[in-house]
Amino acid sequence: MQENDRLDQISRRIIGAAIEVHRHLGPGLLESAYQSCLAFELKQLGLKVDEQKPLPVVYKQVKLDCGYRLDLVVEDEIIVEIKAIEKLLPIHEAQLLSYLRLAKKRVGLLMNFHVPVLKNGLKRIVNEFPDPEWKEKQRQVAQNKP
Repeated sequence: MQENDRLDQISRRIIGAAIEVHRHLGPGLLESAYQSCLAFELKQLGLKVDEQKPLPVVYKQVKLDCGYRLDLVVEDEIIVEIKAIEKLLPIHEAQLLSYLRLAKKRVGLLMNFHVPVLKNGLKRIVNEFPDPEWKEKQRQVAQNKP
C-alpha cells in the first residue's frame, strides 16, 4: 500500500471515531473531554495514540522546549488538533501547519467539536515536504550534526 493511501485510510478511521464521539457528547464541552474520548475510541480501533505529545522547536541547531503539545498523534503519522470554539479561523490552520512542519509530519486533522454537525468542523491539512537537501539538513540538525 502506498504511503498516501495508508495516510488516507488512517485519516478516515480518525474522522469516523471523531464522529462517534461527537454523536455521543455533542457540542459544548471542553477540548480535553473530546481529546480523551477520541483517544479512547482510536485505541479501541487498535490504533497507536500519543496524547499531549511534547513538540520541541529546533532553532539554530538548538532544541528548545517551548511548551508546545500536540493534542493527539495517531500511528506516529497524523497530528490531530482538537478545538471546541465558535468558529475555526485561518490562524488555527496555520497553527496545525506549523506543528506539521516542526514535527516533520505530512497530514494533520483540525477538528472543531463546537458545531452541530462535526463534518462542518473538520479540516485536513497537508504539509508538502520541501526538497531533499532541506530534509537532509533537518535530519542532521535533529541528530545534532551541523
